[in-house]
Amino acid sequence: MSARTATLKPATGNNARRDFYERIGAHSMAPLWESMHQLVPPSPAPKYVPAHWPYDVARPFLMESGSLITAKEAVRRVLILENPSLRGSACCTPSLYAGLQLILPGEVAPSHRHTQSALRFIVEGEGAYTAVDGERTIMREGDFVITPTWTWHDHGNESSRPMVWLDGLDIPLVAMFNAGFAENYGEAEQPVTRPEGDSDARFARGLLPVDWKPVRQTSPIFNYPYARTREALERMNAAGDPDPCHGHKLRYVNPANGGAPIATMGTFMQLLPRGFATAPCRSTDGTIFSVVEGAGESAIGDAVFGWKKRDHFVVPSWARVTHRADEESVLFSFSDRPVQERLDLWREDRGGR
Repeated sequence: MSARTATLKPATGNNARRDFYERIGAHSMAPLWESMHQLVPPSPAPKYVPAHWPYDVARPFLMESGSLITAKEAVRRVLILENPSLRGSACCTPSLYAGLQLILPGEVAPSHRHTQSALRFIVEGEGAYTAVDGERTIMREGDFVITPTWTWHDHGNESSRPMVWLDGLDIPLVAMFNAGFAENYGEAEQPVTRPEGDSDARFARGLLPVDWKPVRQTSPIFNYPYARTREALERMNAAGDPDPCHGHKLRYVNPANGGAPIATMGTFMQLLPRGFATAPCRSTDGTIFSVVEGAGESAIGDAVFGWKKRDHFVVPSWARVTHRADEESVLFSFSDRPVQERLDLWREDRGGR
């Protein structure tokens, strides 16, 4: 053995590991055992927080934005509801985008299409329209309207008052798959090729055209009017006791397959009777809420938010939540539950411990 060989000592303990990590790192490899607990946690550990956007705070900023930029110039004049823990990401949850869109009287938000699916939940106003693939629908407060993936759509306000709605999109999900495409239409408004109410007549009456076959997973109905939803909730309320965790809660469905109207986003409406407080509950889908009627309070983890009509708030994945209604209240919500269910990932804990 040479003198030089005799003086070399093999690296041991932490030094040996550090040396090993550096050498494999040079080849774009890393040890799983150093990050196993972060990659496969014992329970969901969301990196975003509960948040609340009172409408009396948001609305003045929305109206101010209307004096700063036109709907045409902005393409979509929207204030993003960005989670405080996800600054700069334009995300409300890691999988969902939410924002409040303003259309002033006489304005048109120009026609375009994109692979991201969108929902519109009308927060304020009545009489504006959205057009989807050649058909217009008039929007009223509380209506739930969908824009399927890769469909031409534009919005216009022919009423005398501002219109505000909640935009919900699967932008983060589509970005994760690197599947985002978008295209502008040649004109501000697409041609109207079908009479108003055509989709409703064909698909929203418990019937389907005899030879019709769906070409996408999205619902063929693109406006679910609040008047019908509210009537259904009221009948449920009169017929029996509320569910302990959800009150009287309905999910919107695609009549063609019984699934969600939008493949990537589940949408729900629930009625909480006056004085009703829900039992603790949590689920793996982060959920964005819009208050349609009433006033109350929600405890989300360690946060407590008092809410009223037109407010918005977000419940993170696996956060323990309870709602209390000071007066009869109605809440709209949406989440990524359909995606989780298709992948056998969705879970609910009706104890919320």
